[in-house]
Amino acid sequence: MAADWVASQVDSSERSHPLGVAEAALWHLPKFRDPRGSLIVAELPDDLPFAPKRIFTVYDVPGEDVRGEHAHRACEQLLIAVHGALSVRIEDGTTCREVRMDVPNVALYMPPMIWGMQYRFSADAVLLVLASHAYESADYIREREDFLRTVAGGGASRAGAD
Repeated sequence: MAADWVASQVDSSERSHPLGVAEAALWHLPKFRDPRGSLIVAELPDDLPFAPKRIFTVYDVPGEDVRGEHAHRACEQLLIAVHGALSVRIEDGTTCREVRMDVPNVALYMPPMIWGMQYRFSADAVLLVLASHAYESADYIREREDFLRTVAGGGASRAGAD
């Protein structure tokens, strides 16, 4: 599947760029460049769609492996390719899109109830994930069929949470 969007090619004149999958969007982070290098900054709460409660990185992923493959009932996430590149597939039960994340100043905002998977990691890829909630196993929907049933039923009920 060819990428529907490539982060480095999206117009940065707007703060966010809707992707047509629920409220998922590419989110532009302020970038400053001078002869000493570049700086990307996010001041809370103005520069992010939510205040993070958890931060983690994913790296050393073999190029053929897939990460993610789940949805969250309540947690929002912001994915940033801080180094290298990777592809992200998002789905809301109706619409799917692929985004090639290849620059650190464009983040992928994933609201709750978006099925997401990350793949095609470059050898040097480092993915930074900011999450709106602390880890809670019951917030995860780990089976795609359960996700599709939940969205078809109209929401993020906690029934069937693992």
